Amino acid sequence: MDTPLSPETAVALDAALSTAGLDRTTRQCPTVDQSDRVVPINLRQSGPTPVQMLISTRVRKSPYWHLAHKAGCWRATVYNRMYHPRGYVRPEDGGAMVEYDALVNHVTMWNVAVERQIQVKGPDAEAFVNYVVTRDVTRIRPMNGKYVILCNEDGGILNDPVLLRVAEDEFWFSLSDSDLEMWLRGVNLGLKMDVTIREIDVAPVQIQGPKSLALMEDLVGPAIRDVPYYGLLAARVGGRDVIISRSGFSGEAGYEIYLRDATLYADDMWNAVLEAGEKHNLMVIAPAHHRRIAAGILSWGQDLDQETLPFQCNLGYQVPRKKTADYIGKARLEQVRAELEAGGEPYRMQLVGMALGGKPITDYAPDFWLISGEDGGAPIGYVTSPWSSPELGTNIAMGYVPYGMRHEGTRLTVWLPDQYAEQPGEPVNAQIVPMPFRASANPSARELARAQGRDAAY
Repeated sequence: MDTPLSPETAVALDAALSTAGLDRTTRQCPTVDQSDRVVPINLRQSGPTPVQMLISTRVRKSPYWHLAHKAGCWRATVYNRMYHPRGYVRPEDGGAMVEYDALVNHVTMWNVAVERQIQVKGPDAEAFVNYVVTRDVTRIRPMNGKYVILCNEDGGILNDPVLLRVAEDEFWFSLSDSDLEMWLRGVNLGLKMDVTIREIDVAPVQIQGPKSLALMEDLVGPAIRDVPYYGLLAARVGGRDVIISRSGFSGEAGYEIYLRDATLYADDMWNAVLEAGEKHNLMVIAPAHHRRIAAGILSWGQDLDQETLPFQCNLGYQVPRKKTADYIGKARLEQVRAELEAGGEPYRMQLVGMALGGKPITDYAPDFWLISGEDGGAPIGYVTSPWSSPELGTNIAMGYVPYGMRHEGTRLTVWLPDQYAEQPGEPVNAQIVPMPFRASANPSARELARAQGRDAAY
């Protein structure tokens, strides 16, 4: 079997796992306690397997796919059953860190049409949406939005979208990477509320970076200056109707442009942004995985999934204490919070932030790299999202460790591939640190609640 590890590292890792009887040819790691999961996270260390993506009609191309390719997209993944650009600058030209420089110093545009828009519209729209999300939707005024989560009856997170309220009776779910439309339709088969639920022909791009306001003002005028964080603005870009939100997935200042009738007018909007962006050094890049890690922003399927409770992944603030209306998962989530407050341990693993050694991590991790205790023994956890922070001068990461080891200052070791390891065969030192790792241009609801002495948003 091919392995991304040197012989020295493979031997050392196998030695650390020998007490568990781990088969070296499989490398699934049984020493990490996943006993409270039905489907364990795959912890095999198979590395960057050289497999080419097949482009076919089974997976949808977004309205911007051809434009992303023209802008230099050379690699992609699949997200919400759509092709998702994940790289424009090739490694030999500096790779993702060149894109990072454009984001933190200038302004960038991202093709995020994969955030498929699911519309809930009708007389019962507010009541229905309030039942499927944990936060209090009645507090969201028209032409405003919120970051929200939807949970199943066991409290597991099904999706963590941005929710846009574009009218009194109309909401859009701007999805993370899990298909939500069928869940919403299934819920309403039982509720029989007076709403229509459907995907609509709206596709967003993100405009992110410190020059985003200047670019957006050139596109839509001074009204953009009055849009609050998560506020919405109806406008026209390239002569086409859009909804603009002041939001994003980077921690930098930014906006999202939601183009209506996107399959017809993608070129008009996209090219208008490119033209206006020339004087601002606009660059088309992939979604800023590196910057969102620094901001402590989670990625569904990577940092959380349908078996993850909000309290496990720093989203406990999304479980309000004052929402009186019922919602899916409420009973379970309130039970878990009560157990935590009583000193119990209602789940096995906790997401934490880590600063870690090693050579700078400058690309996506192909595996959930393993975490051991300070002694470098049998693994007890795994990394979900690692990258190098130029500003902090160290590698940073999110990852899961046993609940009892969650405290800041806890020392760990991490098994990095040889390209990032300090010494082949040896894990690097790591320490649990607070998140976010870097301040964001706009404080999150979690940070606002904390500043006001609350542990939950409304």
